[in-house]
Formats: sequence, C-alpha cells, structure tokens
Amino acid sequence: MKFDLDYLEDLANILYDNDLSELSIKNNNQTYSLKRTKPTGAHAHPATVTSQVISAETTNAEDENKGTPIKSPMVGTFYNAPTPNDAPFVEVGDVIAKGQVICIVEAMKLMNEIEAEASGKVIEICVKNGDSVEIGQVLMYVE
Repeated sequence: MKFDLDYLEDLANILYDNDLSELSIKNNNQTYSLKRTKPTGAHAHPATVTSQVISAETTNAEDENKGTPIKSPMVGTFYNAPTPNDAPFVEVGDVIAKGQVICIVEAMKLMNEIEAEASGKVIEICVKNGDSVEIGQVLMYVE
C-alpha cells in the first residue's frame, strides 16, 4: 500500500492547527486516522507535538459484496442485548427496519442505542458481545 505523504502531512497540520487530539478521514478506499500526542516529563518542550498514522486500510472488494454495512458511530463496547439475560436485539437471518435498535455501544458509561441505517435481512454480525469497537467499524451487514 502506498501512502500519500503530502496528504498525511496536510492532515497532521490540520490536527495541530485546530488543536485536535485525533482525526479520521476516509478518502476513496483509504481511511487515515491520526492521533496527536504531547510528550510529558521535565525535558518535554510544551510546543512539541508528534503525529502518527494509527491505521490506513483499503476497502476490500469482497467486503463490498457482503451487502450494506452498518457501522459504529462511536468508539465503545458493543452489546447485542439490553441486559445479559435478554435476547439479542438482532440475529443473523432477522429482517430489520431502518431506525430499529440493533445494538448498544457503551461509551464513557453511557449506553447508546444504535439504530439500523438500512432495512434488510441481517446476513452477518461482525462483532461479538462485549467487543471493543471503533468509529466506522462494521457491526453487521444487511442485504
């Protein structure tokens, strides 16, 4: 995979100029995620900032053939049911409607109900109950 270093430098400058700690951008078939860290300790210069690419991934044509992805809108912990004793919101083979609650993503001790972005039949659930998820990570596919 070839990185566009000028583009990454531009993204790092946006991160620094706007005093952001993280930045994620999807461009064509690549996702760029940068995280800004500030050195600590007695010898750290307060203006020193480093940026690093956390991930850059290409979209696989195989994934595009799986159906419509439903992605996590936030970083957190995935839960497939309201409580451990309840039945899952959805299972493979279920038909769901746009706007239907399909899971919960816990972020900072808040339980966020995630609604389906598309209607259809659930053909794959990509994460397990209790898994950590990232912004934009595919939770499930519907067709």
